[in-house]
Amino acid sequence: MRIATYRHKNTRYVGCVSSDGLHLQAFDVSADIAYFGALRLLESVVAGDPWPSILSQQIAISDVQLEAPLPHPKRNIWCVGRNYHEHAKELSASVFKDSNSNTQAWPIVFTKVPECVIGPFDPVHLPGAHVSEQIDYEAELTVVIGKGGKNIKAADAMHHVFGYTIINDVTARDVQMRHQQWDMGKSFDTFCPMGPWLVTADALDGNHTHVRCFVNGVQRQDGPTENMIFDIPTLIETISRGITLFPGDIIATGTPAGVGMGLKPPSYLKAGDVVRVEIDGIGHIENRFV
Repeated sequence: MRIATYRHKNTRYVGCVSSDGLHLQAFDVSADIAYFGALRLLESVVAGDPWPSILSQQIAISDVQLEAPLPHPKRNIWCVGRNYHEHAKELSASVFKDSNSNTQAWPIVFTKVPECVIGPFDPVHLPGAHVSEQIDYEAELTVVIGKGGKNIKAADAMHHVFGYTIINDVTARDVQMRHQQWDMGKSFDTFCPMGPWLVTADALDGNHTHVRCFVNGVQRQDGPTENMIFDIPTLIETISRGITLFPGDIIATGTPAGVGMGLKPPSYLKAGDVVRVEIDGIGHIENRFV
């Protein structure tokens, strides 16, 4: 199932995407539930409640504004750094040259604030040269937790996955260097495009899909998720150690090689650039930087 959050005639809905990807049918839920996108439905289904009924009317996707499937995450988004072998190599002599060089010891985990989430086709706002001059893209497969838990074992972790979406983990590289940590440079307003919808785990195996990124139509990133240093079960096991994961928690699993910082010379985003992220089995998001 593909679950979309969208606006039609200035009202937010949550609905199912048709098999051909061209139409939507809304779930019969209140405006209070729809405000949170797929989150409240997810929580209800995980608790054992049936899916709400679906309204009969079909709406063309071309007639709606798609929003992030989880437009108001309940807390910070978990993110993983340097989780593809070639990406770790391309950044090994950059801002991260003095950090832990053993990329296979433990995952690098940081967060983005929930308020930076925007829709799959919304504009990303550059913060201005006085704040950052090194804005970069990171195409990422993103896991959405279903059943919560603490100290989850890797062997059981996939039973805790509700589904998947796409995130562009937009990053201010100079702010990362300035503060010697990652949260601030990752959390600027609009720095988390998400979508185009949430694909449930029965419709996609996130351990075997492919991530691609294009800047102004030119391919920059191309990586199978099999090339992750730490796979999805390991990430869930690590993040849940001593920390309870809740239904609706979001884990961005890292980005393949080809980010702007890793190019020679580095190439950062500027006003007018368009970044498209595609993941097999999910779809794509595309955002203009303004």
